[in-house]
Amino acid sequence: MEYIGKTYDEERALYGISDALVKDCRFDGPADGESAMKESGGLTVENCFFNLRYPFWHVKDTVIRGCEMTDKCRAALWYDENVKIADSALHGIKALRECRGVTLRDCVVISPEFLWKCSGVSVSGGSIESEYPFFECSDVDIDGLKMKGKYSFQYTENVNIKNAVFDTKDAFWHSKNVTVTDSVVRGEYLGWYSENLHLVRCHIIGTQPLCYCRGLILEDCTTENCDLAFERSEVKAVISGHVDSVKNPLCGEITAGSIGEVILENEFIDPSRTAIMIK
Repeated sequence: MEYIGKTYDEERALYGISDALVKDCRFDGPADGESAMKESGGLTVENCFFNLRYPFWHVKDTVIRGCEMTDKCRAALWYDENVKIADSALHGIKALRECRGVTLRDCVVISPEFLWKCSGVSVSGGSIESEYPFFECSDVDIDGLKMKGKYSFQYTENVNIKNAVFDTKDAFWHSKNVTVTDSVVRGEYLGWYSENLHLVRCHIIGTQPLCYCRGLILEDCTTENCDLAFERSEVKAVISGHVDSVKNPLCGEITAGSIGEVILENEFIDPSRTAIMIK
């Protein structure tokens, strides 16, 4: 079945369709209908414009290419399985939630609560602007993403990130088993309360990073404006260049090119449990 060059604005306009091509269509109009393709599957959706709510709920095995979802297209994809989205703009709040098997390639996302409680996520290229991206997501692979956020990757598990640039605030709080490689991470209070956070050849920018961590590893990283780092953390860190200050690490090893200040308060920690070295 093919749906080409049409405009739909009624409620559940293409509800339950399967094995269909939807191309050059507009989901917009005075009827202001919702849930255009709910409970559908096996779709190829190309070059379509979405200005209405909830278009892809309970959708399976679908490819979305070259589409635009406006800020009025809220909660666009929920409870979906095996959905691939490429070269598309997702500008509505809560764009993806509780989905499994999601692939995004070269998409432009502006969505305050983006990718919540999803699993099996792959993101390559593109950009994301979001206040709470990737909340409680698991089994995530990211390559070449540019992201601007606030509270990013909270409560995530099993995440691999490479070649990314992040401008974010409280990233990776309470995360587990996250590896970030060859990336730039700018923000405040990076990685607090994380478990098994592994940073490899990353440039870390911002105040009070990596406190209250367990199993924290930094390999060949650099830092900028990083003060009061590693408080109450189990850490093994090798840092090229300067760290502004280190405060009360719980245990482990910290090696840096230089450290501006080391603060060790005996009433809070046992300084003998952490080796701090200047190379």
